Amino acid sequence: MAYIETNRPISAIFIDLANQFTTLVRKEGQLARAEMSENLGEIGMALGLVVGGAVLLVPALVILLQAAVAGLAAAGLAVGWASLIVGGVALVIGLALLAIGISRLKAGRLVPNKTIEQLQRDAALAAQQMRSDHGIPEREV
Repeated sequence: MAYIETNRPISAIFIDLANQFTTLVRKEGQLARAEMSENLGEIGMALGLVVGGAVLLVPALVILLQAAVAGLAAAGLAVGWASLIVGGVALVIGLALLAIGISRLKAGRLVPNKTIEQLQRDAALAAQQMRSDHGIPEREV
């Protein structure tokens, strides 16, 4: 805990308080920027990987789907029905993957949660110190 000089004029205490508050706000701002940058970097990397994977998977998927249709047709199913079955299964899987991907790209992932938690802890600590330093009884929550 910092040493507190008790014989300082009130103006010096307020100046010190303003300086400490300014430093705290600056540090919290830096933390928020760093966290947002980290979150955006992670999302950018994820999007790059998704695009790269999609570019490579599209031709492979087309070939595999054609092979599945050919396999069903060779097993005695009409080509039209085989195509409908394979296309329907691919559609359902594609929609499921799309829904999962969209849910992971929600804007809520960009919120700087660590910074918000730190600000809440700072506010609680400041309030506690103000009460204990000035003999103000703590409220029951």
